[in-house]
Order: sequence, then structure tokens, then C-alpha cells
Amino acid sequence: MSTEVLPDARGLRSGRRERALAQMAEHNLDVLVLGRQANVRYVTGAPQLWVAGTRPFGPTCVLVRATGAIHLLSTWDEGVPEDIPHENLYGISWNPVNTIAALQRIDGAADARRIGTDALSPVFAQLLPTAFPAAELVDGELAMRAARRIKTDAEVDALRESIRVAESGLGVAVSELRPGVSEQTLAGVLLEALAAGGVSTPSSQDVAWVTSREHPWRRVAGDGRVQAGDLVALSAGVVAGGYIGEVGRTWPVGENPGAAALYERWDRLWSLLIAACQPGAGAGELLSAYAAAGEPAPPMPVARGLGMGFDPPVISARLPRTAGEERLEPGIVLAVTGYVWEPGVGAVFGREAVLITADGPEVLTVSPFWRR
Repeated sequence: MSTEVLPDARGLRSGRRERALAQMAEHNLDVLVLGRQANVRYVTGAPQLWVAGTRPFGPTCVLVRATGAIHLLSTWDEGVPEDIPHENLYGISWNPVNTIAALQRIDGAADARRIGTDALSPVFAQLLPTAFPAAELVDGELAMRAARRIKTDAEVDALRESIRVAESGLGVAVSELRPGVSEQTLAGVLLEALAAGGVSTPSSQDVAWVTSREHPWRRVAGDGRVQAGDLVALSAGVVAGGYIGEVGRTWPVGENPGAAALYERWDRLWSLLIAACQPGAGAGELLSAYAAAGEPAPPMPVARGLGMGFDPPVISARLPRTAGEERLEPGIVLAVTGYVWEPGVGAVFGREAVLITADGPEVLTVSPFWRR
């Protein structure tokens, strides 16, 4: 595993920039000021270092539509693509007035009429207008969501690779399933396998849990050790090259008399979910699949976009308006969740990565399910 910080491949970042610039034109934006890390990497192709945790908004990246020039907040060249020249880097400063002075020097700042920003803090709400004196500040996140919603071919390849690493970790965890093993041990084995595959950044902390036989969407209370007859859910997710890959599976440990029937219910639900993943279909049909299968809709999203972080769309029963308005298009990649539960038996949870193509859905995950 390389320890050198490298920018994203030229084809990957150039395709993303073209989409970002196209959406700037669509939304009539002269300049984009970005602070959210996924947006910054999407436009620049530069991995961001030392950015773990939450922090207030800062203008980390500036994209000028007229010239295509990118200006980046960075104090060193490592990981910065060669098409972002050194003179387009501006340093980190504790004084935001210094940052605004750097933005004022950007070619086109003085004449820009519409500035889009993906977030804003009270301080920069006051200071940004001084950097762009002739401009109106508007919501730039709408343009970024539209750009990131549809994946380029290079992005799909990057997602395939991240999913491959996630599935390799899942397979190792499945091989360790046995009575007496703890959820923590399974999580450690899975994360160790991901690191061995070259990725040390998981996308979530919940990796393995024994499904409850008393309550849906719960884990078993107790010491977290697997018992004979348990149904154990495993969720593997990684952030590889900036892209999130996820897969979820459920495996029985020993004999569980009701498991086979429960897996058959999951199969029926999944056949309806994948049938709903058609280009041009309304996203609400994914919610309707649960109703058609006679299963209650889950409290979590049934489907959400996979990509560089929190990508649209998000399809949830708690967001009925969004589900009603969203339509699936070729190039969208979804993490689709199926979940069925039976009292006294437990739950079968499965998560698949699905690419919407012009010809229909393509399932990107290949990990096997348990079959009797």
C-alpha cells in the first residue's frame, strides 16, 4: 500500500470538473466557493489531509466558470494535481480576513455576478461579499448535488474497486462466524482485512451485530457474543479513493428453524426492489416494493446514492416528498437495503450496490448470500 499522497487520476477528475462546470452554467453561477470535503475533492481531485471531525465552513476551493481555474486552500503541493498551479494555492490562516484577501486576488472575483457556496458560517456570510463585491450569494450545493448525482464511467470504476475491497473484508468476517465469537472480534477481523486490502478508512462503525428476535431493527442485548441459532448481520463499508463502497449480508450461526423461510421472504422483497430500479422509474417505487412484499418500510433509507460521501438521491419513507419527486436516471449508483424480520427468528438484512443503466439495473455487489 502506497503511503504517498496522490491526486485522483486525470480522467476521473476531468470528468467530474466537466459535470461541475456544466451545472454551474445550468444554475447561472460565475464562481463556486466550496467547503464540504466531498465537493472539494470532486472538483479538485486532491485528497484533503487532517480534516477528520466537524469544523465550521471555510472557503477551501474556488472554481471560476469563465476560465475553469481552480484555487485551493493548501500549504503544500503533495496530492495537488499538476493542473492546479502553485500560484493558485492559498495558505491556511487563523485570521479569516487574510483568506478573504486571497480570494479577492482571484482573477474574475471582482466582476462575478452570482457566487454559489455549498455552506456558510455567520463569519463568512459577512466576509464573502467583500471578496466578491458585485455578486449575489446563492446556494451552490444544488449545482454540486446535480453534478454528483450522475456518475461518470471513471467514477463507476472507482466505485467497483471500493466495493471489491468491502466485499473482501466481508468474506473474511463470514469465515470467522461461530458460536462464542464476539461482535467486536468480527468487527476487528473485518477492519483488519480492509486495511490489508489497502483501505484503512471504514465508512461506518457498525460492522457486525446479532439481530434481535424480540424487536425489529434492534441488536441483541447482552455481552455481544454470538450464540447458536443467531442471525448475524454484517455491514462492510469503505472509503477508497474518496468513494464509498458498501455491502451487507446476514448469516445464520448453527441451526435456526425459521431462517430458511425468512431468507425466502428476503428474496421476494429483493426481486421487487431490483425490479423497481429502472431508468425513468419514480424512486417511490422502491418504497412501494416493501408494501407489495407485505413488509413494513424500514426506518432507515431504502436506497441512497453511493459516491463521494452523502450523494443523492435519498429514498426514505420519512421523506415522502423526495421519494415522490425523484426519478432514477442512468448513471445513478444506489445502496439498496432489504430487511425482513420475524419474531422468535431474527432478521435478514442485505445491502446491494446497484448501478442504473439505460438498459436496466446492474448489481455491482457479488458477495454470496447464505443458502440452505
